[in-house]
Amino acid sequence: MRSRTRNKSGPRTRVRSVKELLGGVLPTLTRVTEQAKNQHFYSAWIASRLPAELALHVCAVHEREGTLVVFAKSAAWSARLRYALAELEPALLAEDRRLTGIELRVLPQGSNG
Repeated sequence: MRSRTRNKSGPRTRVRSVKELLGGVLPTLTRVTEQAKNQHFYSAWIASRLPAELALHVCAVHEREGTLVVFAKSAAWSARLRYALAELEPALLAEDRRLTGIELRVLPQGSNG
């Protein structure tokens, strides 16, 4: 349903339909949904292959321009995760050909929320 309103102080303003409004937002929502799906996949993939003790210290996973960025909870756990992820890297790159590497960063508690 479309309607036109008249602003008392100015010219007519065209009111957009819901379809028109969502048409501009839909590509962004699709991209965000795809990113969330990929992050969930990568997080689950890594967690299922790391020892449980190490997997608990991965606080986030994000794909950025072909590089999988894994965030550790602390610098101490980062060092241990670096070695474990280096062993997993060939399998992960074979799993997703779009990826070119893994990068590890520290995201201390309180910084991810």
